[in-house]
Amino acid sequence: MANPSELPILRLKRDEDRRLSAGHLWVFSNEVNTTETPLTAFKPGDVCQVRSQRDKFMGYAYVNPRALICARILGRDERHPPGDKSLLVHRLQVALSLRERVYAQPYYRLVYGESDLLPGLVLDRFGDVIVGQINTAGMEAMKEQIVAAVKQVIKPVAMVWKNDSGARELEGLEPYVETAFGEVPEQLQLQESSVMFSVPAQEGQKTGWFYDQAFNRQALLKYVKGAKVLDVFSYIGAWGLTAARAGAAEVTCVDGSAKALECLQHNATANGLKVDTIKGDAFDVLEKLHQDKRKFDIVIIDPPAFIKRKKDIPKGEAAYKRLNQLAMQLVERDGLLVSCSCSYHLHGDALIDSIQRAARHLNKHVQIIEVGGQAPDHPIHPGIEETRYLKSFIARVVSE
Repeated sequence: MANPSELPILRLKRDEDRRLSAGHLWVFSNEVNTTETPLTAFKPGDVCQVRSQRDKFMGYAYVNPRALICARILGRDERHPPGDKSLLVHRLQVALSLRERVYAQPYYRLVYGESDLLPGLVLDRFGDVIVGQINTAGMEAMKEQIVAAVKQVIKPVAMVWKNDSGARELEGLEPYVETAFGEVPEQLQLQESSVMFSVPAQEGQKTGWFYDQAFNRQALLKYVKGAKVLDVFSYIGAWGLTAARAGAAEVTCVDGSAKALECLQHNATANGLKVDTIKGDAFDVLEKLHQDKRKFDIVIIDPPAFIKRKKDIPKGEAAYKRLNQLAMQLVERDGLLVSCSCSYHLHGDALIDSIQRAARHLNKHVQIIEVGGQAPDHPIHPGIEETRYLKSFIARVVSE
């Protein structure tokens, strides 16, 4: 364990400690007193003690002098500096206790970065297999300790690193996928709403599954019996197959990836379910379905993030408005539109505005009957707005 007195100091400028005092975990490079503590003195992944201009201890953090977010707090107890796996073991135990309280089966996001006080780390659990993703240089430096802590707390049979996200580029990290230990199967297994899914371990999107939408998918099930359902941006069928299992009369899934749709059909067959699939760009497919005068009782649009940076907001908002209009024109009279966004930079009110604008354009009236966010395995840190990103609305569409 590191000796606190031996850890280098990262000094903040005057009055730049307020956000950290309120609970945030990030230090931006322009908040650092680089005259007293130059960032160039640190290597990516170095552990330091963050102190205010008045020498108040703010926490232990890891540093990346190359990144805009140049430090992230790991702990605030001055008596216990990070230095071995004990902190990671404690954080994992606390994270696990929440998930075991909520989930009957071991299929969930085990660690959600800053909200679990492990900034830059994501761990998803697929039964006895853990899929990890590291997005910061500080966590990359702790990789071996993370693996040791996972072995001690979770005792999985295998673990794989899917470190191929775009966020790594901002930290100066190379992308890679590798097995941490054990034999990782080609297909990961999970269960949701009595449907068993097989997920590609190596080639799946992100960590392989979108656990954050699980409770929103469950909320929809009471509406689907006997309905014709259109699942757009379906990936491997989380929305569509759970709807089929819950009694939907027809399910059509749309995705741009042939591999995703092939996996979806495999999952459908394995569960004794029948769905139709359409491969193509979502916007083009929605246009074509409208031209063909197709109608559905429920249309689900769960797109990838259209807004990844602030500068993308105008273009992204236009995309959400167009998507909601295209989707709504396919909704049967007195049907439902499920509209989602995982773009942090799109406020929930902006998505509601997109839904309302689509309704007015089509001379429809909408009633928002369900409001959803991310599932409890993606807890929101009340001091870090950035941990709250998912919006989901179920809207009833009726004629005026």
